Amino acid sequence: MKSSYALLDIFSGAGGFARGFEEAGFKPLVGVDNFPPAAKSYKANFHQAYFIADDVKEVNLAIIRDLTGYSKGDFDVVIASPPCEPFTGANPRREKRPLDRLYRDPAGQLFLHAIRIIGEVKPKVFVIENVAGILETQIQAAIRRELARQGYTTIYFNTLRAEDYGTPSHRTRVFVSNIRLKPQKRKPPTVEEALKGLPEPGASYPPNHDPPPQLSKRYARRIARMRWGDSLITYTGAGGRRLPNYIRLHPHRIAPTVMGSSRFIHPYHPRLLTVREQARLMGFPDYHVFIGSRDAQYDMVGEAVPPPLARAIADSIIQELDGL
Repeated sequence: MKSSYALLDIFSGAGGFARGFEEAGFKPLVGVDNFPPAAKSYKANFHQAYFIADDVKEVNLAIIRDLTGYSKGDFDVVIASPPCEPFTGANPRREKRPLDRLYRDPAGQLFLHAIRIIGEVKPKVFVIENVAGILETQIQAAIRRELARQGYTTIYFNTLRAEDYGTPSHRTRVFVSNIRLKPQKRKPPTVEEALKGLPEPGASYPPNHDPPPQLSKRYARRIARMRWGDSLITYTGAGGRRLPNYIRLHPHRIAPTVMGSSRFIHPYHPRLLTVREQARLMGFPDYHVFIGSRDAQYDMVGEAVPPPLARAIADSIIQELDGL
């Protein structure tokens, strides 16, 4: 049994996936992302990690070795969270043909670059996170073919719900891996429990708890009449579906799915949630910081893998690695 396992984090964002793995005992060695606020946030949270702030299309094993000193065989686990926009039903501009989402859409092609880097690095275990849209039969078959070309012929598509593993918000994601993931379930806190103990917005601690954006007087009047679960606006997703946003949270339930575009109304106060409050709904500890504009902070929170889910996955992987 190793004292700690080495982690490479591709499409790292602000480090939600890595946070859960670090809590489980992994050592994040290298993060990769080309979003400047994510690069700054990751380094602020994982001081000892190298960070490659470059387009993943331009990153390969030679660059990783030259910039960090790490090479093939040095990473026990690779985690990756390529963009979900090409595959999600919330995207009204999603390609109609499933395979075009993977091979034609430039953002979808980034999934293939994650597979390429995994093939070059050759970790013992890899986990690629994305939305349930990758379960489309043609996309799933293509992912299996691409991973087989890299030497990974046993592939699992693990569908996990974050709320089953201690996250106080709904979130269903698919984790593609070369081992079956068997995380231990844990009851999530409610919204009220998750937000408990926070000071009024503007306090010096915790970070990212600045007063939220002010809403117009018209919206403020509407919020005063909103019940728990009501939404202030709706928007159009793929296929013309109407999706809610600016939802007033129910304090005694878990929150809806937190996305980069999500904004929520506080259950008891006529205002939006702060970034820290939204991060609490994703299970981030208060010491995990987000650096950048306020919109960038909301985006990084909503686009992360919730740390409690990541921790549960990491714990299950450790059991597998300890047995090797």
